Amino acid sequence: MNVSPTVAVIGGGPAGLMAAEVLSASGAQVHVYDAMPSVGRKFLLAGRGGLNLTHSEPFDAFMSRFGERRAQLEPMLAQFGPQQVREWASGLGIETFVGTSGRVFPSDMKAAPLLRAWLHRLRAAGVQFHMRHRWMGEGPFDMASLRFSTPAGEVTAKADAVVLALGGASWARLGSDGAWAPWLQAQGMDVAPLLPANCGFDSTGWSEHFSSRFAGQPFKSVAISFTDSHGRHFARKGEFVATAGGIEGSLIYAASALLRDEIAEKGSATLLLDLLPDRSAEQVLAAVKHPRGARSLSSHLKSRLGLEGIKAGVLHEALSREAMHDAEQLAATIKAVPLKLVAARPIDEAISTAGGVRFDTLDAQLMSTALPGVFAAGEMLDWEAPTGGYLLTASMASGAAAARGVIQRLGL
Repeated sequence: MNVSPTVAVIGGGPAGLMAAEVLSASGAQVHVYDAMPSVGRKFLLAGRGGLNLTHSEPFDAFMSRFGERRAQLEPMLAQFGPQQVREWASGLGIETFVGTSGRVFPSDMKAAPLLRAWLHRLRAAGVQFHMRHRWMGEGPFDMASLRFSTPAGEVTAKADAVVLALGGASWARLGSDGAWAPWLQAQGMDVAPLLPANCGFDSTGWSEHFSSRFAGQPFKSVAISFTDSHGRHFARKGEFVATAGGIEGSLIYAASALLRDEIAEKGSATLLLDLLPDRSAEQVLAAVKHPRGARSLSSHLKSRLGLEGIKAGVLHEALSREAMHDAEQLAATIKAVPLKLVAARPIDEAISTAGGVRFDTLDAQLMSTALPGVFAAGEMLDWEAPTGGYLLTASMASGAAAARGVIQRLGL
């Protein structure tokens, strides 16, 4: 009697679950191991504000969001990209819709029903789940004796192939702590340092007055621009939030890779904040210079330009009292408030992680060249992308790609 090969998938996030789905469909015996009491912890957290599954923009634009890793990720996303994600969700009974920003969400915006349906289908396909099994990856790697720490003590398992989908190092309390990095390096796999991605930043510091009044409040309908010391440029409209000591939010996350790398190289990064991106510099100057009569400057800026609250507050942070009354300087600053950033927030606060297993230590099927039969997928690979469905889609695509590699290796 032929016995189906056994595949161990270590990590129960979207990449690991997608690998398990593809593998089980091929006839493999699939065992999913995860350190947490249940799978998909970060997936569920991401869905608290509405689960952003993917993005509806054209494929070329979608791929541009992966920057320097586009070449490595494009073959995977060509096979399992945004449209396939929507079809996959529909197959689970979860319909999707496109929001005004182009982002794609489940019709009920929730992550839990989708995850429940997914796990039900995986279990029906024979996938076995082993919770509270923390992989003990230190020491020589042996697929005939994979070691796990459990509440009942150490256990071992045997597999014909292994898919590692261990996540990055953000939100460690949800299971991804990056502990695997030195273990894999010791086995000859090249791992780029893990860094915060889609993260907030500390500035040189707000005044106590500004911080006490505006921390937690959003800058809406603004634009930021930044050019690093290598000439790479970022410019986009959107919104972000002031924190007690800096800034965070979707617009900042989109620029975080450039900002983070510039700070690492130069010690700081200064972005320019346009408070009125829909008005030209000439229009702003004309409004500032318009006679204000007996009105205060703050009333004038509010009536002529709609500048009040946090937007007015940040002008006072950037300009002295005298400069506020210099029309040319005030108008120029409204269009380009300099915000000097000096540090990325800690990696455990970041939405995702940059760095990880380098692609040149893997073959085209995502198998380690140092550890034959061991594949890697998901956020633990050396890539990053902005929020907007790109992270989740690429994690799932890489899980499917690693599974195809296993299938090819085992001849399933």
